[in-house]
Amino acid sequence: MTREATRSRYKGAPCGALFARAFTALTILAILAVVRPPFVSAQSHANGTPKKEADAASSVTPVKTYGLKTAPITIEVFSDYECPACGNFYRTTLRTLINEYVPAGKVYLVHRDFPLPMHPYSYQAARWANAAAKIGRFPDVEGALFDNQATWSVDGNIQKIVAAALSKRDFVRLQKLMAGCEPPSPPSVKPASATTRQTPNQGCAVDTFINQDVALGKQIPVSQTPTFVIYNKGQKISTVPGQISWDILRKFIDSLLAQ
Repeated sequence: MTREATRSRYKGAPCGALFARAFTALTILAILAVVRPPFVSAQSHANGTPKKEADAASSVTPVKTYGLKTAPITIEVFSDYECPACGNFYRTTLRTLINEYVPAGKVYLVHRDFPLPMHPYSYQAARWANAAAKIGRFPDVEGALFDNQATWSVDGNIQKIVAAALSKRDFVRLQKLMAGCEPPSPPSVKPASATTRQTPNQGCAVDTFINQDVALGKQIPVSQTPTFVIYNKGQKISTVPGQISWDILRKFIDSLLAQ
């Protein structure tokens, strides 16, 4: 698919600019929306200690979740690390959710990778995040990627950002897991087309998990990032495209908890 065809496919604010202003009314009405089959997360908590050697971690499913599955509310977020709206949504809304509602056992937050072809470095960023998730360092790397999005999205130097977010020992382990996941051109070189860096390498083990998330997103279907799905007590309540403020999301969550 050419870059022009890709942009045409995602035409209409793929990074979530259109729906935020309409969400207030949507969220109030979503509680009464039709109920669908129970949610089953593809992620599970890793067994054992996070301090495993890289060769052992290579067989572990990446844990890209926050909190406990037993929480009454699950929020599943399909996101692109290079998408500006996703970065803003994480910094202004999800981070507060993670700090306040997740530790309280109210919300179980699930990250899903949905790198858009129009973003040249988003797939590579997802690789680093999945590798970090294999050794229990997903929150550190996700936060670093979104906090420094404006920096690494310019030249693709993601490794520098990840290295600064981890201990030296953990970064060495991460580098071993990223074997075979190198981008096709040096980080300092801008690709000729947006699809160049989005092509998964056959030797990159974490690509499987990224592609699984993308497949799940297409079933919804996800047409822009961020898109998040809210479940209450195992039942699907609403699918919301676009970013929203913490104040709106908090009120919606509280209304569900009060039921």
